[in-house]
Amino acid sequence: MPSPYASPFRPPYRSVTSAASAIADAVTTGGFRAGWSVVRRMPERTAYNLFDAAAEMVHYRDGRDVQQLRRNYARVRPELSRSALEVLVLQGVQSYLRYWCEAFRLPELSHGQIRERMRLDNDAQVRAILADGRPWIGFLGHLGNWDLAGAWSEIALAHVVTVAERLKPEEVFEEFLRFREGLGMRILPLTGGGNVFGELRSVLAEGRPLLMPLLADRDLTRHGVRVQLCGHEASVAVGPAALAVATGAPLFPVSVHYEPAPELRGRWRTVATIHDEVVDPGVGTTRERVAAMSQGCADALGAAIREHTQDWHMMQKVFTADLDDRARDGASSRGASDRGASDGQDVDGGAFGRRPAGLREGPRGRSLRGPHLTTARDPRPPRTAT
Repeated sequence: MPSPYASPFRPPYRSVTSAASAIADAVTTGGFRAGWSVVRRMPERTAYNLFDAAAEMVHYRDGRDVQQLRRNYARVRPELSRSALEVLVLQGVQSYLRYWCEAFRLPELSHGQIRERMRLDNDAQVRAILADGRPWIGFLGHLGNWDLAGAWSEIALAHVVTVAERLKPEEVFEEFLRFREGLGMRILPLTGGGNVFGELRSVLAEGRPLLMPLLADRDLTRHGVRVQLCGHEASVAVGPAALAVATGAPLFPVSVHYEPAPELRGRWRTVATIHDEVVDPGVGTTRERVAAMSQGCADALGAAIREHTQDWHMMQKVFTADLDDRARDGASSRGASDRGASDGQDVDGGAFGRRPAGLREGPRGRSLRGPHLTTARDPRPPRTAT
């Protein structure tokens, strides 16, 4: 017999929770729509100054996400003094908010403005691959502004095909989808659709010149593979390496950072660097090949993270040592399975998968929180994609 004390309270509790969730969703959706509508029409310097001021406030409040950013930076840059580390953390929050200012303003930029705000380094090999009519895969981290890089690629390099996590509320996911597709990219939802790995593999098998960037510097699910990142154990997504093994498409680690550009109104330029190709060893099991390629990508990305730490927008736990026992057990022994490397269950996130403030994780239970911009427990301008 049901408890006489339970049933009278459950419906109201659920009703209140549901109502609160609906209100939070409406506020989040309205906030992002306002960002795209209002920020893009502000004078450029005013908008950047506003977001710089917001970054200082977020850093001063020292919320949970800023604290995690500090812990991650301390692991990556152990040589820094406490005061130097704090300067770096502030710069990291400023870089992160700069991304959002640029994202909100991006639809207003002309092709010429996009070209002048983006530079690609070490691109000879990938341009030769594209000229030969072939695609290539990018292994990305939470670095810099990949919405701008993707828009630039559509204009000056190659068509972009990637994936994005399906976020909650659904209305915000749809807004981000329209935003990125409006820049010319093809975005496949990570969940709620068909076999994403199969779709990506089919796209690569068509043999057309395109870029497939995949966010991969964090994956704590059972599909992640353990690597050394900046001298510490971490779990990364195997999607890029698994696709490379499955299709033979070349795989390149790609890092993104900002450089000062005082001649621009926004004062910063985005720089994407193509690192040396990570080649399939061609021997061993699928798991071993994928793991080896993932480690090669992590090595290149780790060096870039150390060099441009302030542009690594990693506000979640990423290193195994920072996880609680349950999460650590879940992340252990999660190498790329032969099955995962063939059926696509290991593909994680997209190049543009940042989760905005207040967004709830999707069906796969992932969460990447950003700076606490509101009083909500989990507010953040995004992540995206993992």
